[in-house]
Amino acid sequence: MTFALFLLALLVVTGAIWALESAWLGKRRPAGAKQPWWVEYSVSFFPVILIVFLLRSFLVEPFKIPSGSMIPTLLVGDFILVNKYVYGIRVPVLNWKLIEVSEPRRGDVVVFRFPDDPTLDYIKRVVGVPGDRVEYRGKRLIVNGRPVPLRQVEDYLHRERMQFARRYLETLNGVEHEILLEEDAPALPPPPRAFPHSDKCTYNSDGLACTVPPGHYFVMGDNRDNSSDSRVWGFVPDANIVGKAFFIWLNLNELGRFGTFR
Repeated sequence: MTFALFLLALLVVTGAIWALESAWLGKRRPAGAKQPWWVEYSVSFFPVILIVFLLRSFLVEPFKIPSGSMIPTLLVGDFILVNKYVYGIRVPVLNWKLIEVSEPRRGDVVVFRFPDDPTLDYIKRVVGVPGDRVEYRGKRLIVNGRPVPLRQVEDYLHRERMQFARRYLETLNGVEHEILLEEDAPALPPPPRAFPHSDKCTYNSDGLACTVPPGHYFVMGDNRDNSSDSRVWGFVPDANIVGKAFFIWLNLNELGRFGTFR
């Protein structure tokens, strides 16, 4: 959000100078006189800044994965593209929805403003939509009373720490994706704190059960035992949704990951 605000300020300043140059300054300047440097730069960069601003605001926005909470789907250092219009057209910076296009579905990987600090962008997988009853017991996800299909595949090797984790294929809303579970990790991340609508959740030693309130989503990381998510800090309001992640365009450590996520 900080960069978006900076880009908007830059757009307003260069746009104002471009308009002033077109309507007044240029006409008053003697023929053949050179533009002041600040006018020259503003006039040159305004169209570029405008295009970048429109692309980032309404079409796609790049993000970099900073943590391992979505391993093995997304790795630290992945540069991804996020579809900004798939869930609706929003006012830039303020993020107010103007036009409804669709809603996040179970299985979608979404980027959102962290509810506790909207200046931070988080990325997780949607596992519960408004009205769903989401349970996570014994490290098994249950949605509306039905265990989510799960089957074990070969173990996953964390290269940075040379440690194996159990890898499973989980199917949400027809979307098959990988998750990681560690046998010696507790059933839940660190104890949850108070959050909006926390009365919709109950916790015990085996896990939790939450009813997702209207206009909110329950999200989790694919690296289940190493993710701080809705199990800890609560639901994601629809107003915080930025867009749907759909493409890896770069990872400087693993160039072969280009285009491996959709």
